[in-house]
Amino acid sequence: MAKKAQPAARPSLIVVDALMALAAERGWLAVSLADIAERAGLSLADLHDQYPSKSAILAAYRESLDVAVLRGDPLDREASSRDRLFDVVMRRFDAMQPHRDGIRAVLRDSMVDPWTLLCGAPHLLGSAALMLEAAGISASGPAGRLKTKGLAALYLSILRTWLGDDAPDMAKTMAALDRALRRIESVALFVCRTRRRPPPGGEHPEAVKS
Repeated sequence: MAKKAQPAARPSLIVVDALMALAAERGWLAVSLADIAERAGLSLADLHDQYPSKSAILAAYRESLDVAVLRGDPLDREASSRDRLFDVVMRRFDAMQPHRDGIRAVLRDSMVDPWTLLCGAPHLLGSAALMLEAAGISASGPAGRLKTKGLAALYLSILRTWLGDDAPDMAKTMAALDRALRRIESVALFVCRTRRRPPPGGEHPEAVKS
C-alpha cells in the first residue's frame, strides 16, 4: 500500500502563519478553511484532520502562547512579584509579536462574531491563571480566582496598547504594563494595611472579650 503523503514539517506553525497573514490581508470573517489550506500548502482534507474550523486554529494558537509563557527563561525568585509578573506577561506579548497584524484583524472582526469571543473567553481566564503561577503567584482558592480575574482585565487593557504599539521594542507596551502593575501593587498594599490597622482605641477586635 502506498504511503500517504505527509504534510510539511511543523504544520501547526505553518497553519497559524497562514491564518494570521490572511486575516491581516482580508479580515477574519473573509477567510475560509480552504483559503488557509491553500496558503499553507496543505490539502483541505489534511488541514481539516488537524483543525476542523478556524476557531480550532485560534484555540491551538492560544495554547501555543501558554506554552511560550511557561517555557521562558527561569525567573529571578528574589525579584518582587510585580517584576516577575511583568516578565511573564511580556513573554506572551513577545510570542504574539510576529502575528500582531493578524491578531488585530481577528479581534476587530470578533466584535461582530460573538462565537469567536465566546470561544476565547474561558481560555483568557485559564491563561491568566497560568501567568500567575508562572510568576510564582498562587491562582488557587477564592483569592487566586480574584487575582486571575484581575490579571485578565489588566491583560486586556494592555492588549489595546500593544495593538497600537508599532515599535519593535514594544516600549509603549512595557511602560503601560509597568504602570498598571504598580497601580495594582499600590492598591493591594493599601488594602492589606487597612485590614491590619487596629480600630480606634488601639485594641484589635480579637482582643476584645465580652
